Amino acid sequence: MDSSPTMAWKSTYEKRYRKRVRKFLRDPYICQENRDLYREFFEKQEYKLKRQNGLPELDDGCYKTLYGYLIKFTNINKWFKNKPLKHITKEDFKRVYDALEDGKILNKQGRPFKDLTSYYNKIFRSKLFKLAGKHEIVQDVMEFAPTKKSDEVRFIEEKTVRTIIDVIGRFDGKLLVWLAFDIGENINSLLRLRKCDFTKIVNPETKQEEYRVNLRREILKRSRTPRSEITNYDETVRLLTVYLQDLEPQEELFKFCYSSAKQILKRAVRITKSKCLPNGENVTWKDLRSSMACDLLKKDWTTDEVNKRLGHKPSSDEIDKYVNFLAIDGRRSKSKIYQHNMSQLNGQLEESKMREKLYAQRMQEMQQKLEQMQEQQLKMFETMEKVNVEKSRDLIEGVYRSLMSRSD
Repeated sequence: MDSSPTMAWKSTYEKRYRKRVRKFLRDPYICQENRDLYREFFEKQEYKLKRQNGLPELDDGCYKTLYGYLIKFTNINKWFKNKPLKHITKEDFKRVYDALEDGKILNKQGRPFKDLTSYYNKIFRSKLFKLAGKHEIVQDVMEFAPTKKSDEVRFIEEKTVRTIIDVIGRFDGKLLVWLAFDIGENINSLLRLRKCDFTKIVNPETKQEEYRVNLRREILKRSRTPRSEITNYDETVRLLTVYLQDLEPQEELFKFCYSSAKQILKRAVRITKSKCLPNGENVTWKDLRSSMACDLLKKDWTTDEVNKRLGHKPSSDEIDKYVNFLAIDGRRSKSKIYQHNMSQLNGQLEESKMREKLYAQRMQEMQQKLEQMQEQQLKMFETMEKVNVEKSRDLIEGVYRSLMSRSD
């Protein structure tokens, strides 16, 4: 474990979990019956996570999962008013469930809880209420509760991402946003990337520099596939080239934690007044991942190609062991970005050519009008000169006749 000051905040979830679970299980404001129940749950859950994931010891991902249970248990203990879960009635459970569904139970920000499906699946329908002997009550009351999260997707467009990045003053902040939109991985995973995870290469087709980013198993969520991805945007490459040169191979890119990253993005979103599509929510780090997926689908990537970049499994289980190397070629997918950009450039070129053509036509028309005006002016001068000559001749003849008449 790295014990350097910059690594202290992310020294793993184990220390945070062990410290909080001891405090939680000794909390005098939690009734003894529930403390015993929670202790039994954590003992079984630790064993389950270790065996389920084939680990000799729990890793950081397991401790992160366990830490999440602690937060949720604190909430449900409050919702049931510290009543022993083994003694709650159907009416007790229905009161809490209906209050959650109706938005009457609020979080620390004074808003209704959004991630209800997580509470329903990970808490109410899980081992805890089975240990309490309330599984049948839960099933009965939650007969119509959803078992899946909402399919609604929040995203922002590429132009909005660029607008947000433009107002971020920190170089490392700009880089983090580009990585989040370019690579599309979870923000906590990106914050743990090291210099050695990046390899600069040259695209054999476009001859442009790019980076291959190694997404290690130990920094990813349990459900994600370890993989390597190629950067799509020149801006990411330029920022990485400057940023990586002063780092040691094992040094992590970012020296700040998630809370600082959250403030960086929050400030930029507030300045730019950026909102998510389609419903206008505030932009979060999580939205950059879904934004990347939507952007790539708009640029003709297939669902399998986008799934692979997101770290999800492709449609066929049979090709899982080959997919990261052969079945779905990252560079072939990236070429669609290049083709999309080239299409835009060609469109801009055609538009420029059309403007030049119209400009040339206008110039030709103006030249013709100028020549016509010069020709008309010349004719006018010739006419005036002719008139003046005739007038001068008439004047001279008049003077001559006058002189002659006087001499007579």
